Amino acid sequence: MPATLTRMHTAEHILTAVMRKFYHAPRNLEFHLNEKKTKCDYEVPGSLNEQEITQIETRVNQEINANHSVSHFWVRREEADEYDLWKVPVETEEIRIIKIGQFDAQPCRGEHVSYTQEIGTFSISSHELRENGRVRIRFKIA
Repeated sequence: MPATLTRMHTAEHILTAVMRKFYHAPRNLEFHLNEKKTKCDYEVPGSLNEQEITQIETRVNQEINANHSVSHFWVRREEADEYDLWKVPVETEEIRIIKIGQFDAQPCRGEHVSYTQEIGTFSISSHELRENGRVRIRFKIA
């Protein structure tokens, strides 16, 4: 099984894609990766209620259980517009993209699992509305 941080990192990509696609969050604004739990901050219209948190957790686990292949490839900066990328590094001419099946593709330099089922079960351990209006989600995997 891949290292815990590798699994957490791929889970973060899936969570962020769910937040972006279903809750109109423009990607995570702050992210801290830890073996025990990881936190991500998102800007969403309003707060998230318990039903929405449960839906987020369910959607992330559905994508994990779909067992998408996780691959990477390189594109030149001028090709990056062909993908719906966020946070494209400005200092490089070639961009490494992590692709999770047909579900998501984003620039990233980190380590990832080969298939999403290697992540395990995703669970949201807590969430809160921060003073700055951002929603913080803490999660873990088992």
